[in-house]
Amino acid sequence: MEFDHSFTTSYLVAFTMGLISSMHCIGMCGSIIGTLTLSLSQEIRNKKSRLLPFVFNYNFGRITSYTVAGALAGIIQSLITWPLGEIHGHRILQLLSAAIMAGAGLYIAGWFPRFAYIEKAGTHFWKIIEPYGRKIIPVKNLTQAYLFGMVWGWLPCGLVYAALALAVTAGAVSTSALTMLAFGLGTLPAVMGVGIMTGILTRLSRMQRFKQAIGLFMLALAVLAALPWLNPMAFTTHLSNH
Repeated sequence: MEFDHSFTTSYLVAFTMGLISSMHCIGMCGSIIGTLTLSLSQEIRNKKSRLLPFVFNYNFGRITSYTVAGALAGIIQSLITWPLGEIHGHRILQLLSAAIMAGAGLYIAGWFPRFAYIEKAGTHFWKIIEPYGRKIIPVKNLTQAYLFGMVWGWLPCGLVYAALALAVTAGAVSTSALTMLAFGLGTLPAVMGVGIMTGILTRLSRMQRFKQAIGLFMLALAVLAALPWLNPMAFTTHLSNH
């Protein structure tokens, strides 16, 4: 048995984080989808067959921006690890990623509300890009819905930043981008289900024990991110040739 240094669970972890964060942020995402839906013509709103493509394009645009952000995180990873050396640089990013994920877990559980301040990191960029989204409203076609979704994807969110912290440790630009794609796909069930599952998700998000359970799960993921050799899947068996 030998530890595989190239091992990564970033796709699975990012997808799980997406599922978790969408339940936590259903209020914000739900209100955005609600506002966008109301901006559509009544003819479109009254027919689900016409409304769903708009909702899908909003989310497709949002996930596109997540994927682009993941690629940028991969480039940042390369810039950081190059002067520090691949092994040491990756290890530093690994620990930083684990710390941010742990902070997100404590925040979800309600034990570290100050984690919300991390969202200020993207506020300046959001002030630049947000007016472009405002110009697209009211949305009249699917292309505009996609473009608005791309703007929406840059909305400051601490849990998205936690996923980006994971993407930074993914090992390559393409892997980092795919990690954020996995995160975005994880958010889809709840966000696409607004209006169908909103009541259930809202009730769950208000249950303190449920939030604490999610927070503890995030902490467990943070521990595995910091100490990957604790994960039995990170070991490979080499068969000797006789």
